Order: sequence, then C-alpha cells, then structure tokens
Amino acid sequence: MKIKAIGPEPDRDCPLCPRLVQFHRDNRLAYPAFHNAPVPSFGSESARFLIVGLAPGLKGANQTGRPFTGDYAGDLLYATLAKFDFTRGQYGGYAGDGLTLNETMITNAVRCVPPQNKPVGAEMNACRPFLTERIRSLRNLRAILCLGKIAHDNTLRAMSERVAAMKFAHQAAQDFEFEGRTIRLFDSYHCSRYNTNTNRLTETMFENVFRDIRAFLESQP
Repeated sequence: MKIKAIGPEPDRDCPLCPRLVQFHRDNRLAYPAFHNAPVPSFGSESARFLIVGLAPGLKGANQTGRPFTGDYAGDLLYATLAKFDFTRGQYGGYAGDGLTLNETMITNAVRCVPPQNKPVGAEMNACRPFLTERIRSLRNLRAILCLGKIAHDNTLRAMSERVAAMKFAHQAAQDFEFEGRTIRLFDSYHCSRYNTNTNRLTETMFENVFRDIRAFLESQP
C-alpha cells in the first residue's frame, strides 16, 4: 500500500507495514497498557540538533510512547544529553516525567516496534518519508546524530544522499546540503546494552561524540 506522507509523524493506526501493524495488534492484546503504536518524535520544533535512532524497543519506547524512554539505551542517552546541556528537568524513564529537550529532538528511522528489534528493508523504505519530513520541518536544524549504521543509512537516504557519500564510523562527521541548508551529520555506535556490555561503545566514547556536537553547535550563528 502506498500512502503519501503528509507530515513528519505517522498516524496512530498507520497501515503502511503489514507485519508491524500485526505486531502492534498482538502487543495490544499482550500488553494493553503499552503505547503500542508509532512512537512520535520527542523534543523542540525549533531544534538545532536531531538524534535518529533505529526503532522503538518493545518494552522501552513502545511501552512509554517516547523515544529511548524506559530501557537501558535511554538511560545512557538522556544522561549524556543532560551532561551536555541538551535537557531540562530530570529523566524518570516514563513519558510524564517532566523532562524537556533543549534545542533538541529525538526520532527513529522506523517509528513502530519491529519483531526482534529488526525492521526489514520494506519497512524502512515505507517509514523514510516521515524522516524526510521531520528533517524538513526543523528549520533551525544544524546537526544530526545517527545512532548506528541503519539509522545512518536511512538518514542519508532521507536527505536524498547516496549511502556511499559517507561511510558509517563512530565519531565521524560530514556536512551535507539539504534543500539549501548545510547540515552536519555525526555518527555514533548505538547506545544499546549489547554495545556497552561488549565495550564496543563506552561512556567516554559516547560523550566524545556529544562533546563534538556541542562544540559544533556553539560555533554556529
């Protein structure tokens, strides 16, 4: 089914991906108190900084209805955001904790939780127009952080760039033109428990990426 994306956020009952629609239906029965729908972006519409993850976790964002909220990846991400003055208030691990983001927005390349945390290519393609519209809507945007290679590849494609234009690498950064604006794309390994448990990503490595982003944003008019 082809439906034109008319904005940066899908409807609660978005029908684009049959497998994900069925997974939501199953989880509404199994976990009726969960959000169990596309997880909307979180943050400021005047954001200068956008973070792009892969997809909601079943018992994280799919439960709470807010990106990176309710699981280990969120614990690390929001603590690091706070350290570099990208948040206001305290992160409590649930959507009503009062936390706000400072000139920042968080979204996902795929807005619905996929089985086994693995979206397929057709699902990434179907959801990509929402990412394009999200990037387009942020008129003050200067920096994007991609958490992991899949988020990196989808963000490049959302900006009509070839994946070969920038190889994914932790702490890499490169400028791209998007509709008359220059946006710097930053990369980090995903802040998952698996990556931190295996030392593929340490807190210091993660913080170094945010230090680069904060320095870059402070250099911008």
